[in-house]
Amino acid sequence: MLSIEIAYALPQRQELIRLQLPAGSVVQQAIETSGLIQKYPAIDLKQNKVGIFGKLAKLDTPLRDRDRVEIYRPLIADPKEVRRKRAEEGKAMKKGGGES
Repeated sequence: MLSIEIAYALPQRQELIRLQLPAGSVVQQAIETSGLIQKYPAIDLKQNKVGIFGKLAKLDTPLRDRDRVEIYRPLIADPKEVRRKRAEEGKAMKKGGGES
């Protein structure tokens, strides 16, 4: 038997479910067994990425004892776009910024 954790983070809280699964189980089986898909209909395994301890994994990845499977939500903002805007704002401040 494998001891597995399934993690799904929401903006206000995190769900962490501990499971015992038979050896040879894969990521998708763990997620389905956890009941999180029924509890949170927004989880779509065709859309949401998943990982094991912060590293992306496929649904058919075999699990090892004490793995933590993570279900990731889509990003709200593109990190590259946020950095670009922040850089532009910084340049604007320097150009028009008061004292030299």
